[in-house]
Amino acid sequence: MKPAQFTYHRPASLAEALALLRTHGSSAKSLAGGQSLGPMLNMRLARPDHLVDLNDLIELDSVRVSDDMVEIGALTRHHRVANAPELRRSLPLLSAAAASIGHYAIRQRGTIGGSLAHADPAAQLPLIAVTLGASLVIAGLQGTRNVVAADFLQSIMTVDLRDGELITALRFPLPVGGFWAFEHFSRRHGDFAIVSVALNFAQDADGKIDALRLGLGGVDTVPLRLPEIEARAQGRPADEDTIRELAAATASAIAPEDSAQVPASYRRRLAETLVIRAFQSALNREEGA
Repeated sequence: MKPAQFTYHRPASLAEALALLRTHGSSAKSLAGGQSLGPMLNMRLARPDHLVDLNDLIELDSVRVSDDMVEIGALTRHHRVANAPELRRSLPLLSAAAASIGHYAIRQRGTIGGSLAHADPAAQLPLIAVTLGASLVIAGLQGTRNVVAADFLQSIMTVDLRDGELITALRFPLPVGGFWAFEHFSRRHGDFAIVSVALNFAQDADGKIDALRLGLGGVDTVPLRLPEIEARAQGRPADEDTIRELAAATASAIAPEDSAQVPASYRRRLAETLVIRAFQSALNREEGA
């Protein structure tokens, strides 16, 4: 199939893009990488009257690292997020997750802002944004506002983005510690994960788990961060008994949708396995650093 008829716009500035989106309201769609919107247009799952192409807004393709934060422009491609040296140093969890997205051609075009706006609950970058406590910078003609990622992602493909607004950047606090891992399981390479796990933690002077951040994707309508499991881990040794207990508690804490294709019991078991793998991977990486 081919898209329904629409009027194409290619603004040269952010102000022009916002004015177009404000003028055309819900009848307009913004186009960034197009890796999700393109197929939806072709299948006529999306039928906008106006398509606003953002690809000339090169100021939104940026990476800035400060003493306490990393800001990534919304048009930054997955490939750059995966490979930029400053991101691999400052946010290795984010870079590792970006490197696992789809295939090379998709990573060359897809954007971090587009992934958050599309809000697939199995996607990698929304999961990392929630796990690390990122916030989104959202611009409109009346000014900008900041929204925490966990509040921005409301349900499947439903976000806190109003008519006439655009995501312009994501802001990530620096990680809490040097232990991190991203684990996911999919049917085929390049597919969305059935379940994915992201974690980041530190160890105190006695080698106990400190400041754990644990997130899961693919188990609910939005990526989940699990503060009750994080609190349970605080001050515990990162040994096999603790890891297996935390993994079992994670499986009990989630309530994935049941379906004939992927039963809820399978997702729970998979989540338990991936939490164990993530802890082991994080510990092994730090020991070999």
